[in-house]
Amino acid sequence: MALGLPVLPVLLGLLGPGVPDPEPCAGLQREATAWQARFGTEVSRRLPLPPPGPQRARYAQQVDEALAEVTGPLDPTELVLVVDRNPRVQTVFLLLKSVSCGWFWLGAAPVSTGRVGSFDHFLTPVGAFLHSPDHPDFRAEGSFNSQHIRGYGRRGMRVYDFGWVLAERGWGAGGRSLMRLQMHATDPARLEPLLGRPASKGCIRIPASLNTFIDHHGVLDRAYLEAQAAGRPQWILQAQREPVPWPGRFLVVVDSAEP
Repeated sequence: MALGLPVLPVLLGLLGPGVPDPEPCAGLQREATAWQARFGTEVSRRLPLPPPGPQRARYAQQVDEALAEVTGPLDPTELVLVVDRNPRVQTVFLLLKSVSCGWFWLGAAPVSTGRVGSFDHFLTPVGAFLHSPDHPDFRAEGSFNSQHIRGYGRRGMRVYDFGWVLAERGWGAGGRSLMRLQMHATDPARLEPLLGRPASKGCIRIPASLNTFIDHHGVLDRAYLEAQAAGRPQWILQAQREPVPWPGRFLVVVDSAEP
């Protein structure tokens, strides 16, 4: 991890041009600060956030541009999970986007994205990817593969599925082909300690505690909740949950090393 950034102060900074009127945003800031504290308590592997300023603004611009290519405006307030695949960063950020109040930064953790150079290894694609029951999630069985590795982590860990996407092949002559984009935990003993560097076949590996946080609080479950409200039961949603007030729909992958 090459950010070398100080830990975020208690009060969250906002991004975007100008400074919003503090009164309408004060309640949202208090809620966001409380959820930032929960992230700090419940996610055991964390990274420091970039301080308020140009670096946050660049991320916000990249995220807005990615979302604009796949959807209209976000809901008035919605969480977005952002992964920076830059080999020197390899970080996931949990951001809250408010149309009226700007961006709130809630937490960061190490990830591993695609490591090119070996057969069947893709460069994790950039863009905005919808998390939807059209590509249903599932839960890890916790079984070992032939190398005695639990590729999806412990039993019960949620595997977040974003469907088939075009990605750049990291072997042979390169080019692009389809890969299944997933975000999931990994072997807790052998692979989770290595998070923070490219290592996967193209999927996004995250810490088990972050997997649980996203699952338990429904961070990316807006489309699942809408389907359930429409009469389509979603077995993946656990009965004992503590959902966030602003569930999101999108994983956004950016690369801060690219212009």
